[in-house]
Amino acid sequence: MAIPGGKSAIPEPAGQGDTLVAIGANLPGSDGAAPLATCRRAAAALDGLLGLSLVAVSRWWETAPEPPDPGSPWYVNGVARLRGAAEPAALLRALQSIEDAAGRVRPYPNAPRTLDLDIVAMGGLVRAAPDPVLPHPRAHLRRFVLVPLAEVWPDWTEPASGRSVSEMLRSLPDAPMRPAG
Repeated sequence: MAIPGGKSAIPEPAGQGDTLVAIGANLPGSDGAAPLATCRRAAAALDGLLGLSLVAVSRWWETAPEPPDPGSPWYVNGVARLRGAAEPAALLRALQSIEDAAGRVRPYPNAPRTLDLDIVAMGGLVRAAPDPVLPHPRAHLRRFVLVPLAEVWPDWTEPASGRSVSEMLRSLPDAPMRPAG
């Protein structure tokens, strides 16, 4: 399946667990770049990060803020699929460095942001501590994560619950989403 951005969804080789990273933004980057441009640059920056290879990037989606915030701009969201091995805490630090370079600040939970990079899953790894918690503890509740995730890994199964991405999507209420750009 071809994915905009030049990467294709690639079946998971037996015995290998790919890493899924959710990408989002709803404020201009520190350089004034639009959220879509910031997200595209962040996806490109993932290729080679800690030796990981970028194998697929979803389409970009515009989504309403969750929880709803009438004063907040819509988000641009997507998911990247990476192949290779990395230590979870090292990957979290590397992603936070990319966020920091884009001007990310954390004034309060769910604040609008210039860039948000979340590890959704790292293969079949399940852990409650230390950070990052894996799989992401709220990804299964977020249509804006699961729709693009299904584009890059249609047969993905959440390792903690054993539920497929399509099953999780069917259990969620509709939410405002539209293709970006």
